[in-house]
Amino acid sequence: MELKWIEDFLSLAETRSFSRSAEARHVTQSAFSRRIRSLEVWLGTALLDRSTYPITLTADGRHFLETAEEVVRLLTLSRADFRNRSERSSLPVVTITALHSLCLSFLPRWLGTIRGGLGPMGSRVLPENFNICIQALVEGGYDLLLTYHHPGIPIPLDPERHPCLVVGRDSLAAVAAPAGLVPDREGRLPLLQYSRGSFLGRLAAIAQAREGAPATYPVHTNENSMAEALRSMALAGHGVAWLPRSLVAPEIAAGALAIVSPEMPMEIRLYRSAERARPFLDAVWAAAADAVQDYSDAE
Repeated sequence: MELKWIEDFLSLAETRSFSRSAEARHVTQSAFSRRIRSLEVWLGTALLDRSTYPITLTADGRHFLETAEEVVRLLTLSRADFRNRSERSSLPVVTITALHSLCLSFLPRWLGTIRGGLGPMGSRVLPENFNICIQALVEGGYDLLLTYHHPGIPIPLDPERHPCLVVGRDSLAAVAAPAGLVPDREGRLPLLQYSRGSFLGRLAAIAQAREGAPATYPVHTNENSMAEALRSMALAGHGVAWLPRSLVAPEIAAGALAIVSPEMPMEIRLYRSAERARPFLDAVWAAAADAVQDYSDAE
């Protein structure tokens, strides 16, 4: 059972509309409906009468509403208490959620630059996939979100509620070790893929469709969608992988990996919640605007 299911139910109890609650919770209506159904399955009872419009709560739904409100209230109080303790510590703390690959390639140097400008500070980082990073920012647990951006994949965040800065530039590069550059009878190279629907996988699909990309055929899919795993597969000679240049720059420079296609430019964006305003976070935001890093080598 997940807290977001309870929060979804509370929203639905208020709006009595799946579409309005899904919009307020920043998810698709189908995903929102699945989460409500998951809550009902976990509880073992129907919470909603879906035969009416607007929808109404069942007797069990009305009973659970009181429990749900109390659970969220207590958890919110506990979270506020923990945050207050953190804010009373000797160091100011910034909380960041970021894509796994950015935590390895971009974040360490970027944080060093911010600390160099602002002085000692604490940080708490959640490395995760794209969807969980978005959720962590929207649901209020984290101050900042670091992600890649390309016009082909819109970021599902309201710019007024979640403004952004471009804090870096990178490129997606198709790379392979010499042993991985063995074409098949049709002249195609073996391709190492991300899992279907993953953020970097969608970016790789855009890059692979661009003019100049090599003809490929899939030989391996990495189900956890972590770029670092595909980097290891590419270095071992299993095929071509589309990877952020910042992640493989040392291997490219050393000749362990070769670029086999024109690179696709990407931005590195920093998002924040407009509702989470405090002097120290404002100072980090201002410093971030002057700490742009460029890893790209794309046209």
